[in-house]
Amino acid sequence: MIESPAGKRLQKIITFWSLMTTSIFTPFPILSTERLILRRLSDEDKNDIFLLRTDAEINKYLDRPRPADISEVMDFIKKINSGIDNNEALYWAVCLKEIPKLIGTICLWNFSADGQTAEIGYELKSEFQGQGIMHEAIDCIIRFGFEKISLKRIDAFTQQENTKSIGLLKRCNFSLESEKIDEDHMLNRIYSLTNK
Repeated sequence: MIESPAGKRLQKIITFWSLMTTSIFTPFPILSTERLILRRLSDEDKNDIFLLRTDAEINKYLDRPRPADISEVMDFIKKINSGIDNNEALYWAVCLKEIPKLIGTICLWNFSADGQTAEIGYELKSEFQGQGIMHEAIDCIIRFGFEKISLKRIDAFTQQENTKSIGLLKRCNFSLESEKIDEDHMLNRIYSLTNK
């Protein structure tokens, strides 16, 4: 019997979700590069997460609420780790190898129903920007996404005036998807990288 294209797509979706329900993100994938360790968030990261999410320059182009206090950050960390446990997203603390203190974060989230695409997000403390750190972290996550969880495409949404982020994405070989629109945030531009 020859399966229809719709039947094959449905089977891919069923296969993906059966994998997702078996905790493919457990144990959590700790990744490393020449300079970095990418690890799971912990409660000890609360002060650094608070600084990241309240820094005016880092949040200049992000449309998200800023935490009022540490208790809101603790709720955020709990929510992130719950999402990991439920196979909804992967979210790493970015740390220098010699100092395991959080200096930024990077994530894969918003997975498509068939598990073939995901969105990447990232942020880095201002004092560590311009040193190639996030480029190194993104390259690591791209390899992980394509080689370990078989993504076909990674998307990145960035505000059109965020020239630093756009430059970083271009250096990581992402291309502008000029025909795609983020209807929730019309100033965003969508960049994509395909697994070839």
